[in-house]
Amino acid sequence: MSIARLDAKLGALLQKMEPAARRGLARDIARQLRQSQQKRIAAQQNPDGIAFAPRKPQLREKKGALRRQMFAKLRTAKWLKVEASAAGAAVSFVAQVERIARVHQYGLRDRFSPHIARDVEYPARELLGFSQEDVELVRARTLDYLAK
Repeated sequence: MSIARLDAKLGALLQKMEPAARRGLARDIARQLRQSQQKRIAAQQNPDGIAFAPRKPQLREKKGALRRQMFAKLRTAKWLKVEASAAGAAVSFVAQVERIARVHQYGLRDRFSPHIARDVEYPARELLGFSQEDVELVRARTLDYLAK
């Protein structure tokens, strides 16, 4: 089931709810979506289940050096925020890291460092997006909330 079909089916029922109740439902769904996005980013998978493109090999990489997993800090609640209102919910990155996330989300060109003169082209790694499980989660949470 797609997002558009889900919206068409549940939209009329949600409009009959009080704004405060819709906001509470949106907050609950957004929190759960954030958790699923965090788990997916930790597993380094795009929403369709395909693995992220691996890092490029580094020229000066020391043998046996430990490297942090990609996007380890970006997926924390400090940088991945939830916004909820009676109109809907959103999971997004805060302004300080929004540019970094956008470059990786769409596979754009960016400077690795201000001291390096050339741009680097990053492969697309979808950090945020709806998987089929996310759509099912939204549907299930909404139906559970309406059943109460």
